Amino acid sequence: MGNNQSAAVQLNGAELSEPERRALRDAMGSFGTGVTVVTARCSDGHLAGVTANSFNSVSLDPPLVLWSLGKRSGSWQVFDDADYFCVNILSAEQRELSNHFAKTGDNKFDDVEFSDGIGGCPLLPGVTSRFQCSKHAVVDGGDHWILIGRVEHFEDFRLPALGYFRGGYVAFQ
Repeated sequence: MGNNQSAAVQLNGAELSEPERRALRDAMGSFGTGVTVVTARCSDGHLAGVTANSFNSVSLDPPLVLWSLGKRSGSWQVFDDADYFCVNILSAEQRELSNHFAKTGDNKFDDVEFSDGIGGCPLLPGVTSRFQCSKHAVVDGGDHWILIGRVEHFEDFRLPALGYFRGGYVAFQ
């Protein structure tokens, strides 16, 4: 389908065909989101960081946020073991950092500047805001785990944010 063609797909509850999966993914991509790198340190000291645009606020009382991680992610063991995670909301100037943490691999922090937050979670510099969270709940969400965190500390630097819309980066002022 071209960019200017519309799609209407009736899903019947069965496993999606590849064209249906693509159409659904494209339709979901029409919702502009912010871009985050979620980080954690597990009890043995291993670090994990993943690019995610599934971040969302849940509640102010108590202060809860959520994000989701694919069940096949190589970072799942660290996030499963860690008691804390940090949601680093990327600034408009951090496209390279987003791409870096979107890749697979174990040594994502080798050439990345960071400081330690609560529970040793990596805090990335230059972000527009960040939320340091204790793990509140993990919910099975199909092919993803939904991680709900209780915000323990946050910072808002009020920089323009990096966004994602229809498969590409945008800047949110």
